[in-house]
Amino acid sequence: MNRPQNNRAWLGVLPVLLIVAFSAVIPLMTVVNYSVQDIFDVNTRLFVGFDWYRETLRDPRFLDALLRQLGFSALVLAIELPLGILVARAIPREGRWVGLILVLLAIPLLIPWNVVGTIWQLFARPDIGLFGQLVNGLGIEFNYTAEPLHAWVTLIMMDVWHWTSLVALLAFSGLTAIPAACYQAAVMDGAGSWQVFRHVELPRLTAVLVIAVLLRLMDSFMIYTEPFVLTGGGPGNSTTFLSQYLTSMAVGQFDLGPAAAFSVLYFLAVLLLCWLFYTSVIASDGERG
Repeated sequence: MNRPQNNRAWLGVLPVLLIVAFSAVIPLMTVVNYSVQDIFDVNTRLFVGFDWYRETLRDPRFLDALLRQLGFSALVLAIELPLGILVARAIPREGRWVGLILVLLAIPLLIPWNVVGTIWQLFARPDIGLFGQLVNGLGIEFNYTAEPLHAWVTLIMMDVWHWTSLVALLAFSGLTAIPAACYQAAVMDGAGSWQVFRHVELPRLTAVLVIAVLLRLMDSFMIYTEPFVLTGGGPGNSTTFLSQYLTSMAVGQFDLGPAAAFSVLYFLAVLLLCWLFYTSVIASDGERG
């Protein structure tokens, strides 16, 4: 017998929808409106259609910043995902030390982004920084403010230190949800450590790893504060990512029309990357199933 559906639960969701509409949809529509206009002042505007979009896509500085952004996101994901899984597998599943380990692991996630940039700015300084002096003591002339490669190495290390804990905590939550019987069956079948990970743990970690990758992909693609504090986008423009270029355009130059078009393209790029990753994972899961 079919039970009548009770839709009163939507009344509880309605305030959330209204907040999201006010804080996300309305500002987005405002930006879209600005992106098709040339704004001279508050009362003087000229409709230009898609001119700002075409200009942005032809701008070599935008394309360079986009390539740097894609490279940065790919590097941090390639490091943080396997490293987070390794850390999660090394954490004991039970015992009195588990809680303490998880708390210590979560400490980097509690540090504000601007403080993270300041910490690594001091830590990597070649004159007084512990890391900078250590590397220079090995005979390597390390200076992240003058060498683009050194700046990139410092940025990658900073992001890995800050966000690997998120992947590790998510992976640990997925590992603890695996029944002990699965491990017992694998041991009885003579499976080694790699086979246990490949056939027992990894398939059951897919859901949490998708969440981890999506979170890190979105956050790394929108990174701003840490590289701004650490390198200021330099040396030169070697660490100027999309968010910094957008800020300089909107705030520094006050080009609201081009900045709005840039923002829309930026949003669509993040949305497209996340959609491509999610659909590819779902498709691969369907083929395995």
